[in-house]
Amino acid sequence: MQGFSEVAVLRLGHRPGRDDRMTTHVGLTARALGADRVILPDEATGPAGTIRDITGRFGGPFEVEVREDWRPVLRDWPGVVVHLTMYGLPVQDVETAVRADLDEGPVLVVLGAEKVPFEVYDRADYNVGVTNQPHSEVAGLAVFLDRLFDGRELDREWADADRQVVPKETGKKVVPLDEDGVPDESADAEE
Repeated sequence: MQGFSEVAVLRLGHRPGRDDRMTTHVGLTARALGADRVILPDEATGPAGTIRDITGRFGGPFEVEVREDWRPVLRDWPGVVVHLTMYGLPVQDVETAVRADLDEGPVLVVLGAEKVPFEVYDRADYNVGVTNQPHSEVAGLAVFLDRLFDGRELDREWADADRQVVPKETGKKVVPLDEDGVPDESADAEE
């Protein structure tokens, strides 16, 4: 997100067929709530394609990277590593410190799919629990990013979109954008 160092989300593990929707939602949540990129396991080519497609239609910038091995990313990360786990310290107790670190360098947010190896807990600068109760990693990521960016990600502007959601009290409306990014009111909107 503009004004900060990079925020990347690293998804550990992916079981094709079983985790496709969850991994897709991890990437879409990362994109929508201020992260700059998501790093997915090589088994997650379907979700990677979906996330790239959404970015192409609704704008960016946002990058999707597919990696065979997550360990070098974790080991060589040049900034702060935040592991989201229900076993971690409460987000409200560490969010200010993590936000200060974001001003200094890149932040890697790590999310597991399966049982997370101890090396992740050990490497993390912060093991953070959004709640110490079982919950979805997508929910944890959403709450964490919102607190990290202090709500500023909700006003983000999107570049290179070819369509835009028009907020409505009821119903739904998506309008195409012209080449200058202006809603094309003459075109038929998707309802």
